[in-house]
Amino acid sequence: MKAIMLMFDTLSKAYLPNYGNQWVQAPNFDRLREKCMTFDNFYGGSMPCMPARRELHTGKYNFLHRCWGPLEAFDYSIFEKLNKENIYTHLITDHSHYFEDGGATYHNRYSSWEGFRGQEGDRWIPRLEALEDCNENPLNKSADNISRIQHFANRTQINEEADMSSVQVIDRGLDFLEKNHEKDNWFLQLECFDPHEPFFVPEKYRELYKLTETKDIPYWPVYQHLSEEEKAHYEGDIDELQKEYAALISMCDYHLGRVLDFMDEQNLWDDTLLIVNTDHGFLLGEHNWLGKNVAPMYEEIVHIPFFMHVPQHKLNGQRIDGLAQTIDLPPTLAEYFAIEPFENMDGRSLFHLIDQQQVNHESILFGTNGGHVNLFDGRYTYMKAAATKENTPLVNYTLMPTMIRGFYPKESLAQMSLSEGDRFTNGVPCLKVPLLFSFANSYEIGTLLFDLKTDPEQNSPIEDSELHKQLDQKLFKKMQEVGAPAEEFIRLGYQKSV
Repeated sequence: MKAIMLMFDTLSKAYLPNYGNQWVQAPNFDRLREKCMTFDNFYGGSMPCMPARRELHTGKYNFLHRCWGPLEAFDYSIFEKLNKENIYTHLITDHSHYFEDGGATYHNRYSSWEGFRGQEGDRWIPRLEALEDCNENPLNKSADNISRIQHFANRTQINEEADMSSVQVIDRGLDFLEKNHEKDNWFLQLECFDPHEPFFVPEKYRELYKLTETKDIPYWPVYQHLSEEEKAHYEGDIDELQKEYAALISMCDYHLGRVLDFMDEQNLWDDTLLIVNTDHGFLLGEHNWLGKNVAPMYEEIVHIPFFMHVPQHKLNGQRIDGLAQTIDLPPTLAEYFAIEPFENMDGRSLFHLIDQQQVNHESILFGTNGGHVNLFDGRYTYMKAAATKENTPLVNYTLMPTMIRGFYPKESLAQMSLSEGDRFTNGVPCLKVPLLFSFANSYEIGTLLFDLKTDPEQNSPIEDSELHKQLDQKLFKKMQEVGAPAEEFIRLGYQKSV
Protein backbone atom coordinates (compact mmCIF):
# COMPACT_ATOMS: atom_id res chain seq x y z
CA MET A 1 0.00 0.00 0.00
CA LYS A 2 1.27 3.45 -0.94
CA ALA A 3 -0.08 6.94 -0.22
CA ILE A 4 0.75 10.55 -1.04
CA MET A 5 -0.74 13.52 0.79
CA LEU A 6 -0.05 16.86 -0.90
CA MET A 7 -1.06 19.54 1.57
CA PHE A 8 -1.21 23.27 0.85
CA ASP A 9 -1.66 25.88 3.56
CA THR A 10 -4.46 28.48 3.36
CA LEU A 11 -6.04 27.12 0.18
CA SER A 12 -9.46 28.73 -0.30
CA LYS A 13 -12.14 26.63 -1.93
CA ALA A 14 -13.71 29.62 -3.69
CA TYR A 15 -10.53 30.19 -5.72
CA LEU A 16 -10.48 26.76 -7.37
CA PRO A 17 -12.22 25.82 -10.64
CA ASN A 18 -13.34 22.54 -9.05
CA TYR A 19 -15.69 24.56 -6.86
CA GLY A 20 -16.99 26.97 -9.47
CA ASN A 21 -14.30 29.63 -9.80
CA GLN A 22 -14.04 30.87 -13.38
CA TRP A 23 -11.20 33.38 -13.26
CA VAL A 24 -8.33 31.80 -11.30
CA GLN A 25 -5.99 29.93 -13.64
CA ALA A 26 -5.53 26.51 -12.01
CA PRO A 27 -5.79 23.81 -14.71
CA ASN A 28 -3.99 21.17 -12.65
CA PHE A 29 -6.37 21.50 -9.75
CA ASP A 30 -9.05 21.07 -12.39
CA ARG A 31 -7.39 17.78 -13.45
CA LEU A 32 -8.20 16.39 -10.00
CA ARG A 33 -11.90 16.23 -10.85
CA GLU A 34 -11.21 13.35 -13.26
CA LYS A 35 -8.97 11.23 -11.05
CA CYS A 36 -10.22 12.04 -7.56
CA MET A 37 -13.34 12.22 -5.50
CA THR A 38 -14.17 15.88 -4.89
CA PHE A 39 -15.64 16.46 -1.44
CA ASP A 40 -18.25 19.22 -1.36
CA ASN A 41 -18.76 19.35 2.42
CA PHE A 42 -15.30 19.00 3.92
CA TYR A 43 -14.50 21.25 6.89
CA GLY A 44 -11.59 22.18 9.07
CA GLY A 45 -11.90 21.83 12.81
CA SER A 46 -9.28 23.49 14.99
CA MET A 47 -7.74 26.71 13.72
CA PRO A 48 -5.17 27.75 12.64
CA CYS A 49 -2.04 25.90 11.40
CA MET A 50 -0.68 23.75 14.24
CA PRO A 51 -4.06 23.05 15.89
CA ALA A 52 -5.18 21.69 12.51
CA ARG A 53 -2.08 19.50 12.33
CA ARG A 54 -2.72 18.12 15.78
CA GLU A 55 -6.07 16.92 14.43
CA LEU A 56 -4.26 15.45 11.44
CA HIS A 57 -2.18 13.31 13.81
CA THR A 58 -4.71 12.45 16.51
CA GLY A 59 -8.19 12.51 14.96
CA LYS A 60 -9.37 14.65 17.89
CA TYR A 61 -10.55 18.24 18.14
CA ASN A 62 -7.84 20.43 19.62
CA PHE A 63 -9.40 23.88 20.02
CA LEU A 64 -11.64 23.16 23.01
CA HIS A 65 -8.68 22.18 25.20
CA ARG A 66 -5.62 23.94 23.82
CA CYS A 67 -4.43 26.91 21.78
CA TRP A 68 -1.54 26.72 19.31
CA GLY A 69 0.97 24.17 20.56
CA PRO A 70 2.96 21.01 19.91
CA LEU A 71 1.80 17.43 19.79
CA GLU A 72 1.44 16.38 23.42
CA ALA A 73 3.23 13.54 25.19
CA PHE A 74 -0.14 11.88 25.82
CA ASP A 75 -1.30 12.19 22.19
CA TYR A 76 -1.42 9.35 19.70
CA SER A 77 -0.03 10.09 16.23
CA ILE A 78 -1.29 8.13 13.23
CA PHE A 79 2.10 8.58 11.54
CA GLU A 80 3.97 7.14 14.51
CA LYS A 81 1.51 4.25 14.52
CA LEU A 82 2.13 3.63 10.82
CA ASN A 83 5.86 3.48 11.57
CA LYS A 84 5.28 0.81 14.21
CA GLU A 85 3.25 -1.18 11.69
CA ASN A 86 6.17 -1.15 9.21
CA ILE A 87 4.68 1.57 7.01
CA TYR A 88 7.47 4.01 6.19
CA THR A 89 6.42 7.65 6.62
CA HIS A 90 8.32 10.62 5.21
CA LEU A 91 7.53 14.32 5.61
CA ILE A 92 8.84 17.02 3.26
CA THR A 93 7.78 20.52 4.29
CA ASP A 94 8.61 24.22 4.26
CA HIS A 95 6.14 24.98 7.04
CA SER A 96 8.50 26.75 9.44
CA HIS A 97 6.14 26.47 12.41
CA TYR A 98 7.15 22.80 12.69
CA PHE A 99 10.57 23.98 13.80
CA GLU A 100 9.41 26.42 16.48
CA ASP A 101 8.46 25.96 20.13
CA GLY A 102 4.79 25.51 19.29
CA GLY A 103 5.26 22.76 16.74
CA ALA A 104 8.53 21.00 17.50
CA THR A 105 7.09 17.55 18.21
CA TYR A 106 5.13 16.89 15.00
CA HIS A 107 7.81 16.23 12.37
CA ASN A 108 9.65 13.79 14.62
CA ARG A 109 6.71 11.41 14.53
CA TYR A 110 7.58 10.44 10.94
CA SER A 111 10.19 7.84 10.00
CA SER A 112 12.21 10.67 8.44
CA TRP A 113 11.68 14.27 7.41
CA GLU A 114 13.14 17.09 5.34
CA GLY A 115 12.60 20.78 5.93
CA PHE A 116 13.17 23.84 3.75
CA ARG A 117 13.58 27.35 5.09
CA GLY A 118 12.46 30.85 4.28
CA GLN A 119 8.66 31.09 4.36
CA GLU A 120 6.83 34.02 5.94
CA GLY A 121 8.66 35.11 9.11
CA ASP A 122 10.85 32.01 9.42
CA ARG A 123 13.76 33.09 11.67
CA TRP A 124 16.33 32.07 9.07
CA ILE A 125 18.53 34.71 7.46
CA PRO A 126 19.99 37.30 9.92
CA ARG A 127 17.79 40.37 9.70
CA LEU A 128 20.20 42.97 11.09
CA GLU A 129 20.68 44.48 7.66
CA ALA A 130 17.27 43.65 6.20
CA LEU A 131 15.87 46.38 4.01
CA GLU A 132 12.56 47.60 5.36
CA ASP A 133 9.88 47.87 2.74
CA CYS A 134 8.56 51.41 2.42
CA ASN A 135 4.99 50.27 1.90
CA GLU A 136 2.67 52.10 4.29
CA ASN A 137 -0.54 50.56 2.91
CA PRO A 138 -2.74 49.97 6.01
CA LEU A 139 -3.85 46.61 4.63
CA ASN A 140 -0.28 45.30 4.91
CA LYS A 141 1.79 44.24 7.89
CA SER A 142 3.01 47.22 9.91
CA ALA A 143 6.60 48.36 9.41
CA ASP A 144 7.71 47.33 12.91
CA ASN A 145 6.47 43.75 12.53
CA ILE A 146 9.43 41.40 13.08
CA SER A 147 8.08 38.69 10.81
CA ARG A 148 7.70 41.21 8.02
CA ILE A 149 11.30 42.38 8.34
CA GLN A 150 12.40 38.73 8.56
CA HIS A 151 10.54 38.02 5.34
CA PHE A 152 12.60 40.62 3.50
CA ALA A 153 15.81 39.18 4.97
CA ASN A 154 14.80 35.72 3.75
CA ARG A 155 14.02 37.06 0.29
CA THR A 156 17.68 37.97 -0.18
CA GLN A 157 18.26 34.24 -0.73
CA ILE A 158 15.45 33.84 -3.28
CA ASN A 159 16.65 34.87 -6.71
CA GLU A 160 14.49 32.65 -8.89
CA GLU A 161 11.51 30.32 -8.65
CA ALA A 162 13.71 27.28 -8.02
CA ASP A 163 14.96 28.94 -4.81
CA MET A 164 11.46 29.14 -3.34
CA SER A 165 11.02 26.68 -0.50
CA SER A 166 7.66 25.30 -1.67
CA VAL A 167 9.20 24.54 -5.07
CA GLN A 168 12.02 22.70 -3.30
CA VAL A 169 9.42 20.66 -1.42
CA ILE A 170 7.97 19.45 -4.73
CA ASP A 171 11.46 18.85 -6.16
CA ARG A 172 12.40 16.61 -3.24
CA GLY A 173 9.02 14.91 -3.31
CA LEU A 174 9.52 13.95 -6.94
CA ASP A 175 12.99 12.69 -6.05
CA PHE A 176 11.46 10.49 -3.33
CA LEU A 177 8.87 9.16 -5.77
CA GLU A 178 11.45 8.51 -8.48
CA LYS A 179 13.48 6.38 -6.07
CA ASN A 180 10.65 4.65 -4.22
CA HIS A 181 7.52 4.44 -6.36
CA GLU A 182 8.11 0.75 -7.08
CA LYS A 183 8.52 -0.06 -3.38
CA ASP A 184 5.58 -0.84 -1.12
CA ASN A 185 4.28 0.24 2.28
CA TRP A 186 5.09 3.94 2.43
CA PHE A 187 3.34 7.24 3.09
CA LEU A 188 4.70 10.53 1.71
CA GLN A 189 3.51 13.90 3.01
CA LEU A 190 4.40 16.83 0.76
CA GLU A 191 3.47 19.99 2.60
CA CYS A 192 3.74 23.41 0.96
CA PHE A 193 3.27 26.54 3.07
CA ASP A 194 2.01 28.36 -0.05
CA PRO A 195 -0.47 29.89 -0.78
CA HIS A 196 -0.29 31.21 2.81
CA GLU A 197 0.45 34.91 3.05
CA PRO A 198 2.65 36.79 2.24
CA PHE A 199 1.55 36.34 -1.37
CA PHE A 200 5.10 36.48 -2.70
CA VAL A 201 5.23 34.98 -6.19
CA PRO A 202 7.37 35.21 -9.36
CA GLU A 203 6.32 37.83 -11.87
CA LYS A 204 5.24 35.32 -14.53
CA TYR A 205 2.33 34.26 -12.33
CA ARG A 206 1.41 37.85 -11.50
CA GLU A 207 1.32 38.61 -15.21
CA LEU A 208 -1.51 36.07 -15.59
CA TYR A 209 -3.70 38.55 -13.72
CA LYS A 210 -2.25 41.71 -15.31
CA LEU A 211 -0.65 42.73 -12.03
CA THR A 212 2.04 45.39 -12.39
CA GLU A 213 5.41 45.33 -10.70
CA THR A 214 5.04 47.89 -7.96
CA LYS A 215 6.52 48.34 -4.52
CA ASP A 216 3.31 49.12 -2.69
CA ILE A 217 1.25 46.06 -3.61
CA PRO A 218 -0.96 44.84 -0.74
CA TYR A 219 0.28 41.27 -0.56
CA TRP A 220 0.58 40.61 3.20
CA PRO A 221 -2.71 41.61 4.80
CA VAL A 222 -3.09 42.54 8.43
CA TYR A 223 -5.85 40.48 10.07
CA GLN A 224 -8.56 43.07 10.69
CA HIS A 225 -12.18 44.10 10.30
CA LEU A 226 -12.97 46.94 7.92
CA SER A 227 -15.84 49.34 8.29
CA GLU A 228 -18.06 49.88 5.28
CA GLU A 229 -16.26 53.18 4.64
CA GLU A 230 -12.83 51.54 4.88
CA LYS A 231 -13.84 48.70 2.59
CA ALA A 232 -15.13 51.15 0.00
CA HIS A 233 -11.95 53.22 0.29
CA TYR A 234 -9.69 50.19 -0.16
CA GLU A 235 -11.83 48.45 -2.78
CA GLY A 236 -9.12 48.62 -5.43
CA ASP A 237 -6.46 47.35 -3.03
CA ILE A 238 -8.66 44.44 -1.96
CA ASP A 239 -9.27 43.51 -5.60
CA GLU A 240 -5.52 43.56 -6.18
CA LEU A 241 -4.91 41.57 -3.00
CA GLN A 242 -7.26 38.84 -4.26
CA LYS A 243 -5.33 38.71 -7.53
CA GLU A 244 -2.00 38.44 -5.69
CA TYR A 245 -3.44 35.47 -3.84
CA ALA A 246 -4.71 33.98 -7.10
CA ALA A 247 -1.24 34.37 -8.63
CA LEU A 248 0.23 32.32 -5.80
CA ILE A 249 -2.44 29.65 -6.27
CA SER A 250 -1.45 29.51 -9.95
CA MET A 251 2.14 28.80 -8.90
CA CYS A 252 0.96 26.06 -6.54
CA ASP A 253 -1.14 24.71 -9.39
CA TYR A 254 1.88 24.46 -11.71
CA HIS A 255 3.84 22.42 -9.19
CA LEU A 256 0.83 20.26 -8.35
CA GLY A 257 0.84 19.45 -12.05
CA ARG A 258 4.39 18.12 -11.78
CA VAL A 259 3.22 15.56 -9.21
CA LEU A 260 0.20 14.60 -11.29
CA ASP A 261 2.41 14.22 -14.37
CA PHE A 262 4.64 11.80 -12.47
CA MET A 263 1.62 9.79 -11.38
CA ASP A 264 0.51 9.63 -15.02
CA GLU A 265 3.95 8.58 -16.27
CA GLN A 266 4.36 5.81 -13.69
CA ASN A 267 0.67 4.88 -13.58
CA LEU A 268 0.60 5.36 -9.82
CA TRP A 269 -3.16 5.86 -10.01
CA ASP A 270 -3.51 2.06 -10.03
CA ASP A 271 -1.88 1.44 -6.64
CA THR A 272 -1.40 4.74 -4.78
CA LEU A 273 -3.77 6.75 -2.60
CA LEU A 274 -3.61 10.48 -3.30
CA ILE A 275 -4.98 13.14 -0.97
CA VAL A 276 -4.83 16.86 -1.85
CA ASN A 277 -5.92 19.01 1.06
CA THR A 278 -5.41 22.11 3.19
CA ASP A 279 -5.83 23.24 6.79
CA HIS A 280 -8.07 26.28 6.29
CA GLY A 281 -9.03 29.09 3.96
CA PHE A 282 -8.79 32.87 4.25
CA LEU A 283 -10.92 36.00 4.19
CA LEU A 284 -10.00 38.51 1.49
CA GLY A 285 -12.65 41.16 2.06
CA GLU A 286 -15.66 38.88 2.52
CA HIS A 287 -17.81 39.93 5.49
CA ASN A 288 -15.52 43.01 5.71
CA TRP A 289 -12.70 40.89 7.16
CA LEU A 290 -9.12 40.19 6.16
CA GLY A 291 -7.30 37.09 7.41
CA LYS A 292 -8.41 34.46 9.91
CA ASN A 293 -8.31 33.75 13.68
CA VAL A 294 -9.66 37.18 14.70
CA ALA A 295 -12.78 36.83 12.53
CA PRO A 296 -15.69 34.44 13.08
CA MET A 297 -15.17 31.09 11.36
CA TYR A 298 -17.10 31.93 8.21
CA GLU A 299 -17.39 29.45 5.35
CA GLU A 300 -14.47 31.09 3.53
CA ILE A 301 -12.17 30.00 6.36
CA VAL A 302 -13.47 26.64 7.51
CA HIS A 303 -15.23 25.07 4.48
CA ILE A 304 -12.20 23.76 2.63
CA PRO A 305 -11.33 21.89 -0.59
CA PHE A 306 -10.54 18.20 -0.33
CA PHE A 307 -9.69 15.64 -3.00
CA MET A 308 -8.98 11.93 -2.62
CA HIS A 309 -8.07 9.27 -5.16
CA VAL A 310 -8.47 5.68 -3.99
CA PRO A 311 -6.93 3.10 -6.35
CA GLN A 312 -9.54 1.23 -8.39
CA HIS A 313 -12.44 2.90 -6.58
CA LYS A 314 -15.69 3.27 -8.49
CA LEU A 315 -16.30 6.78 -7.09
CA ASN A 316 -13.11 8.32 -8.44
CA GLY A 317 -14.16 11.25 -10.61
CA GLN A 318 -17.37 11.82 -8.67
CA ARG A 319 -18.46 14.32 -6.03
CA ILE A 320 -19.02 13.35 -2.40
CA ASP A 321 -21.70 15.24 -0.50
CA GLY A 322 -21.34 13.78 3.00
CA LEU A 323 -20.10 15.89 5.89
CA ALA A 324 -16.40 15.30 6.67
CA GLN A 325 -13.51 16.96 8.51
CA THR A 326 -9.76 16.92 9.05
CA ILE A 327 -10.27 14.70 12.12
CA ASP A 328 -11.41 11.96 9.70
CA LEU A 329 -7.99 11.59 8.09
CA PRO A 330 -6.22 9.52 10.80
CA PRO A 331 -8.90 6.80 10.82
CA THR A 332 -8.98 6.94 7.00
CA LEU A 333 -5.25 6.29 6.77
CA ALA A 334 -5.54 3.54 9.37
CA GLU A 335 -8.23 1.78 7.33
CA TYR A 336 -6.38 2.23 4.04
CA PHE A 337 -3.19 0.67 5.47
CA ALA A 338 -5.23 -2.02 7.29
CA ILE A 339 -4.11 -1.17 10.82
CA GLU A 340 -6.17 -0.68 13.96
CA PRO A 341 -7.32 2.92 14.58
CA PHE A 342 -6.92 4.66 17.93
CA GLU A 343 -9.63 4.63 20.54
CA ASN A 344 -11.48 7.82 21.46
CA MET A 345 -11.07 9.59 18.12
CA ASP A 346 -13.61 12.25 17.17
CA GLY A 347 -13.07 11.46 13.48
CA ARG A 348 -14.38 8.57 11.42
CA SER A 349 -12.86 6.95 8.34
CA LEU A 350 -13.93 8.43 5.02
CA PHE A 351 -14.38 4.89 3.78
CA HIS A 352 -17.62 4.84 5.76
CA LEU A 353 -18.81 7.53 3.37
CA ILE A 354 -17.50 6.20 0.09
CA ASP A 355 -17.75 2.43 0.64
CA GLN A 356 -20.59 1.93 3.07
CA GLN A 357 -22.57 5.10 2.27
CA GLN A 358 -22.82 5.81 5.99
CA VAL A 359 -23.10 9.25 7.58
CA ASN A 360 -19.79 10.19 9.19
CA HIS A 361 -21.16 13.13 11.18
CA GLU A 362 -24.64 14.38 11.95
CA SER A 363 -22.94 17.56 13.12
CA ILE A 364 -19.41 18.92 13.47
CA LEU A 365 -17.52 21.43 15.61
CA PHE A 366 -14.89 23.98 14.65
CA GLY A 367 -13.22 27.08 16.06
CA THR A 368 -10.19 28.71 17.65
CA ASN A 369 -9.28 28.32 21.29
CA GLY A 370 -10.99 31.10 23.21
CA GLY A 371 -13.11 32.22 20.26
CA HIS A 372 -16.58 31.24 19.07
CA VAL A 373 -17.42 27.56 19.46
CA ASN A 374 -19.15 26.63 16.22
CA LEU A 375 -21.52 23.85 15.21
CA PHE A 376 -22.63 22.90 11.71
CA ASP A 377 -25.38 20.30 11.30
CA GLY A 378 -25.47 20.13 7.51
CA ARG A 379 -27.76 23.14 7.19
CA TYR A 380 -27.30 25.58 10.04
CA THR A 381 -24.06 27.09 11.30
CA TYR A 382 -24.33 28.16 14.93
CA MET A 383 -21.54 30.36 16.31
CA LYS A 384 -21.70 30.51 20.10
CA ALA A 385 -19.98 33.53 21.66
CA ALA A 386 -18.50 33.94 25.13
CA ALA A 387 -21.08 34.83 27.77
CA THR A 388 -19.06 37.75 29.21
CA LYS A 389 -16.59 40.28 27.86
CA GLU A 390 -13.90 38.81 30.14
CA ASN A 391 -14.06 35.63 27.99
CA THR A 392 -13.34 33.46 31.01
CA PRO A 393 -12.66 30.93 32.32
CA LEU A 394 -10.16 30.09 29.59
CA VAL A 395 -7.70 27.33 30.43
CA ASN A 396 -5.42 25.05 28.44
CA TYR A 397 -4.78 21.38 29.16
CA THR A 398 -1.18 20.54 28.38
CA LEU A 399 2.09 18.91 29.34
CA MET A 400 3.94 21.10 26.83
CA PRO A 401 3.66 24.75 28.01
CA THR A 402 4.79 26.37 24.75
CA MET A 403 3.07 28.74 22.37
CA ILE A 404 3.79 29.53 18.69
CA ARG A 405 7.18 31.03 19.60
CA GLY A 406 8.12 30.88 23.26
CA PHE A 407 6.47 29.70 26.46
CA TYR A 408 3.28 30.41 28.36
CA PRO A 409 3.52 33.66 30.37
CA LYS A 410 4.83 33.25 33.90
CA GLU A 411 1.56 34.75 35.16
CA SER A 412 -0.27 31.76 33.66
CA LEU A 413 2.27 29.21 34.87
CA ALA A 414 2.03 30.60 38.41
CA GLN A 415 -1.67 29.66 38.48
CA MET A 416 -1.45 26.21 36.86
CA SER A 417 -2.66 23.06 38.59
CA LEU A 418 -2.61 19.32 37.95
CA SER A 419 -5.70 17.90 36.27
CA GLU A 420 -6.84 14.29 36.23
CA GLY A 421 -6.58 12.35 33.01
CA ASP A 422 -9.64 12.05 30.78
CA ARG A 423 -10.75 11.01 27.32
CA PHE A 424 -8.88 13.88 25.67
CA THR A 425 -5.55 13.10 27.39
CA ASN A 426 -5.97 9.34 26.99
CA GLY A 427 -6.14 8.99 30.76
CA VAL A 428 -2.88 10.85 31.49
CA PRO A 429 -2.90 13.63 34.13
CA CYS A 430 -1.81 17.00 32.75
CA LEU A 431 -1.43 20.66 33.63
CA LYS A 432 -4.40 23.02 33.63
CA VAL A 433 -3.03 26.45 32.75
CA PRO A 434 -5.16 29.63 32.80
CA LEU A 435 -4.81 31.75 29.66
CA LEU A 436 -4.77 35.52 29.85
CA PHE A 437 -5.59 36.15 26.20
CA SER A 438 -7.01 34.59 23.03
CA PHE A 439 -6.94 35.22 19.28
CA ALA A 440 -10.32 36.91 19.44
CA ASN A 441 -13.00 37.81 21.96
CA SER A 442 -16.22 36.45 20.50
CA TYR A 443 -18.29 38.39 23.05
CA GLU A 444 -17.74 41.60 21.07
CA ILE A 445 -19.28 40.01 17.96
CA GLY A 446 -21.98 37.98 19.67
CA THR A 447 -23.65 34.69 18.86
CA LEU A 448 -24.51 34.19 15.18
CA LEU A 449 -26.76 31.71 13.36
CA PHE A 450 -26.89 31.16 9.60
CA ASP A 451 -28.98 28.97 7.31
CA LEU A 452 -26.57 27.80 4.61
CA LYS A 453 -29.41 26.43 2.51
CA THR A 454 -31.05 29.82 1.99
CA ASP A 455 -28.04 32.03 2.78
CA PRO A 456 -24.87 30.20 1.64
CA GLU A 457 -22.81 33.42 1.72
CA GLN A 458 -23.78 34.04 5.36
CA ASN A 459 -25.01 37.57 4.80
CA SER A 460 -28.12 37.47 7.01
CA PRO A 461 -27.83 36.21 10.62
CA ILE A 462 -31.02 34.57 11.90
CA GLU A 463 -32.72 36.09 14.95
CA ASP A 464 -35.29 33.30 15.53
CA SER A 465 -35.09 32.61 19.31
CA GLU A 466 -36.59 29.12 19.08
CA LEU A 467 -34.12 28.07 16.39
CA HIS A 468 -31.28 29.54 18.45
CA LYS A 469 -32.43 27.42 21.38
CA GLN A 470 -32.53 24.24 19.28
CA LEU A 471 -29.02 24.81 17.91
CA ASP A 472 -27.77 25.74 21.37
CA GLN A 473 -28.94 22.38 22.68
CA LYS A 474 -27.27 20.60 19.75
CA LEU A 475 -24.00 22.37 20.50
CA PHE A 476 -24.19 21.51 24.19
CA LYS A 477 -24.72 17.81 23.42
CA LYS A 478 -21.93 17.76 20.85
CA MET A 479 -19.50 19.35 23.30
CA GLN A 480 -20.44 16.73 25.87
CA GLU A 481 -19.93 14.00 23.29
CA VAL A 482 -16.35 15.01 22.55
CA GLY A 483 -15.44 15.66 26.18
CA ALA A 484 -15.11 19.44 26.15
CA PRO A 485 -13.67 20.75 29.45
CA ALA A 486 -16.00 22.20 32.07
CA GLU A 487 -14.45 25.65 31.67
CA GLU A 488 -15.60 25.84 28.04
CA PHE A 489 -19.20 25.23 29.06
CA ILE A 490 -18.96 27.97 31.65
CA ARG A 491 -17.21 30.42 29.28
CA LEU A 492 -20.11 30.00 26.85
CA GLY A 493 -22.74 30.52 29.54
CA TYR A 494 -23.73 26.89 30.14
CA GLN A 495 -22.67 26.89 33.81
CA LYS A 496 -26.14 26.01 35.08
CA SER A 497 -26.17 22.91 32.90
CA VAL A 498 -22.67 21.52 33.49
